[in-house]
Amino acid sequence: MKQKVWLENKTILVTGAAGFIGANLVMALMRQFNHLHIIGIDNMNDYYDVSLKEYRLEQIEALAAGAENRFEFIKGDICRNDLITEIFQTHKPDVVVNLAAQAGVRYSITNPDVYIQSNIIGFYNILEACRNYPVEHLVYASSSSVYGSNKKVPYATEDKVDNPVSLYAATKKSNELLAHAYSKLYNIPSTGLRFFTVYGPAGRPDMAYFSFTNKLIQGETIKIFNYGNCKRDFTFVDDIVEGVMRVMQKAPAKQLGEDGLPTPPYAIYNIGNHAPENLLEFVDILQEELIRAGVLPEDYDFESHKELVPMQPGDVPITYADTTDLEKDFGFKPKTSLRDGLRSFAAWYADFYKIK
Repeated sequence: MKQKVWLENKTILVTGAAGFIGANLVMALMRQFNHLHIIGIDNMNDYYDVSLKEYRLEQIEALAAGAENRFEFIKGDICRNDLITEIFQTHKPDVVVNLAAQAGVRYSITNPDVYIQSNIIGFYNILEACRNYPVEHLVYASSSSVYGSNKKVPYATEDKVDNPVSLYAATKKSNELLAHAYSKLYNIPSTGLRFFTVYGPAGRPDMAYFSFTNKLIQGETIKIFNYGNCKRDFTFVDDIVEGVMRVMQKAPAKQLGEDGLPTPPYAIYNIGNHAPENLLEFVDILQEELIRAGVLPEDYDFESHKELVPMQPGDVPITYADTTDLEKDFGFKPKTSLRDGLRSFAAWYADFYKIK
């Protein structure tokens, strides 16, 4: 069962608000709803080029300047329990969307500490605040990485996810477990979203489509892992954001079980395209769209800049989302084709980096 959550005239806390998904969510909320108070928090760390985060914030502030919605940005870290407590005490958010996290599979192998801090301790602080200052709905980012080396595809939320192949994946599964415990103990409506390979304009430079573009422009060779035999369920950021907004407005209902005790108002959904793409085909489309946008010259020699290499630690050969539950409960299915999404990215890239 679902409980309707009205967003108009509400206070919404978005953590990771300068991040890729976070910033796009804030702007989409402003465009769709007339009277919101949005609190955004982000630590603005330098995991990747901070100028991208600043660019996203500038976009938000430009949009907020002409809107009735109020946007308030706090530069801070969710790892600071005192700061999170102060935000909840002062603003009393009705809905919380936790997107703040240390992302990246490979980075978790070389820099594990930051994953424990942000993804475990930070999320615990959010849960504690939701317990002490009750919210109507907590929505939080999980990841397709939790499926690890599962052989069954497409991945369904009822599949066992006990075999993570990276620390990053383990922290995301931990988030789901912690949220379930808090939902059961304190009746906090919570929904976790397993995102599948999110991409688009002003995205993360460590993602393949962005890093490949940077390397090709500099004349470097791009490495295509698993000899090009990987498949990814690429999901355009606008589709992710649409899914998040729909989920925000329908919380798991609070209800009693057969034992007379509350059943945890807890849910998990996949958000993916349900259409995995081969990496070699993905690279072909990317190069075509980069040429179309004028990012690369028409006579660019791609073959000499490709290198097929083995799988790397922490990666999985395929990600593939079963989105049946998302469609059934929210009437939503991502629809942006990979070509349309990469075309949008290439046009943004040419504009952002002033490529003539």
